[in-house]
Amino acid sequence: MSDGTERGNGGTERGNGGTEPVRGGTDAVGAGTGGAGAESEGRRSVTVRVPAKVNVQLAVGAVRPDGFHDLANVFLAVSLYDEVTATPAEALTVTCEGPDADKVPLDRTNLAARAAELLAARHGIAPDVHLHIAKDIPVAGGMAGGSADGAGALLACDALWGLNTPRAELLDICAELGSDVPFSLVGGAALGTGRGEKLTELPVGGAFHWVFAVADGGLSTPVVFGEFDRLTEGTDVPEPAASPALLEALRTGDTTALAGALANDLQAPALSLRPSLAATLAAGTDAGALAALVSGSGPTTAFLVKDAEAAQAVAAALTASGTCRTARTATSPAPGARLVPYG
Repeated sequence: MSDGTERGNGGTERGNGGTEPVRGGTDAVGAGTGGAGAESEGRRSVTVRVPAKVNVQLAVGAVRPDGFHDLANVFLAVSLYDEVTATPAEALTVTCEGPDADKVPLDRTNLAARAAELLAARHGIAPDVHLHIAKDIPVAGGMAGGSADGAGALLACDALWGLNTPRAELLDICAELGSDVPFSLVGGAALGTGRGEKLTELPVGGAFHWVFAVADGGLSTPVVFGEFDRLTEGTDVPEPAASPALLEALRTGDTTALAGALANDLQAPALSLRPSLAATLAAGTDAGALAALVSGSGPTTAFLVKDAEAAQAVAAALTASGTCRTARTATSPAPGARLVPYG
């Protein structure tokens, strides 16, 4: 979903705290004192790696009075990652590098900056930190890149400042940041209910192989939800519920069964707003993908394939088709936000 801050069922990812040492950096900005994580052994920064996600099922209910929608959102973390590095500074600043970094807001609307502010406020300290985001998750592509950065910054700042915030409190902050952010912290697989922020972790019985076709430009998550409301106006929108067949396919690691159960209620509105995505979906299935769907609110499209060899073939075909900007291969499940070991 969108990396921006617009209102709607945006994403929120969550990460686990850890005790392993964290990687130092040499480009500290400012002269902030930081916390125990920054002072020990001369380390000046903390880096957290956090994954992208694909929604293998996204069931959307009718719009609620607060403007959100109830969801049955089955998240699966995939092996495309952003890294967020927190360094002591005299004030809160954000920088970014990587594909489409110029499209990432660097002010306090960025979820990473908001995460630092919320965590600092909980502990009564100033959010004096420089956050550097190394992007590899598509921006505004329906893969929760912005939510990943929020979760990554939260965990990085907690370690840098030596706060040892309880996991439950980190998840509360994630939910305040956005609907997808708690999952970025958790990773693996989970069912998100409510607006997606109430997580039940799910068992996964094997590895799944994916190809993601990255489109030019992004799609705004709130706009896609608005198009869903327009397309379903006057209809009886059912209560969202997780598919038993899909949950069983995840539990057993059955790729063929998962391919038959993939579903996304936001695919129709995404295609309505971006009809060209239909050609991308067709190119991937023609190349041998077992199933194809729009990832989250799009415009990234996801293709489930049988193995790593098939992933390379489908990615090459998608790139050659001219229907997308690039194609990336990945596997799932992937771990949630994690501290990068020092050194």
